[in-house]
Amino acid sequence: MKHSIRILSAVLVLIILVFSATSCALNDLNALNHPSGGANTPSGNSSSGTSAVTIEEAVVFNQNGIKITAKSFDAKGGIFGPQIKMLIENDSEQSITVQVRDESVNGYMIGTSMSASVTPGKKTNHSLTIMRSDLEAAGITTIANVEFRFHIYNSETWDVILDSDPVRIETSAANGFIYSYDNSGFPAYNANGVEIVIKGVDKNGSSLGQTVLVYIYNYGDRDVTVQTRRESVNGFMVSGIFSCTVTAGKHAVDSIKFLSSSLEENGIETIENVELSFHISSADMWSTIVDTEPVSVDFN
Repeated sequence: MKHSIRILSAVLVLIILVFSATSCALNDLNALNHPSGGANTPSGNSSSGTSAVTIEEAVVFNQNGIKITAKSFDAKGGIFGPQIKMLIENDSEQSITVQVRDESVNGYMIGTSMSASVTPGKKTNHSLTIMRSDLEAAGITTIANVEFRFHIYNSETWDVILDSDPVRIETSAANGFIYSYDNSGFPAYNANGVEIVIKGVDKNGSSLGQTVLVYIYNYGDRDVTVQTRRESVNGFMVSGIFSCTVTAGKHAVDSIKFLSSSLEENGIETIENVELSFHISSADMWSTIVDTEPVSVDFN
């Protein structure tokens, strides 16, 4: 019994860490301690508001006996964010699970949640949930388009059936929508098709500690993963949690997380300076593209 409790506790801790590490939660873009000399410039990636957005019903995937129809858009959605309602029909001979990969909204990499299982000859209504915390971090108030790939595998054997070509769903806000991206802050790196800007310390932090917000633009022709190395805070070596994958041509806003326990061990109450380097690799092969020179950033 005690062994089962320990296992359950470990699983719960892991779930918390995963959600905290992947979420780009930031309730207010103005709630930042900006780098010294950095400007506080809003994204501008907004319009009349997501509540007024709709989509036209359309078949977005039809292959291998699997048909997926985007039915409608629910701005209120669930507790985690807006939802795209989908009908999944499985006329294949396999039990399938449908998920999504490489998700973006208005050109920003945005986390989503969807995992639908369908047995042969059956169909199901399911929702693609768009994480509200990530939308807020990117300053997105109106969803003009959503892009992703379907990842479909055999529910029983876990063998991958297919990864679809990119799917793009445009909303009623897409026509005439003006896309803009906020790259204000400390320019940490700009080469090899990757731009990295350190935007500031999030005053709200996270449940696990304090966070430093980072903007990334992948203007190259390959998908990349950006991580941090050799981190220090206020002169003390403090490891950060950061790994962000950005597909070619997309933008991302993510946060480097410094655990409260690590900060407390070094008597750090407020992040005044961060020094680190970035490790950039190809997302598919994990081959190193570059390890950047260290950068040091002071915050107001």
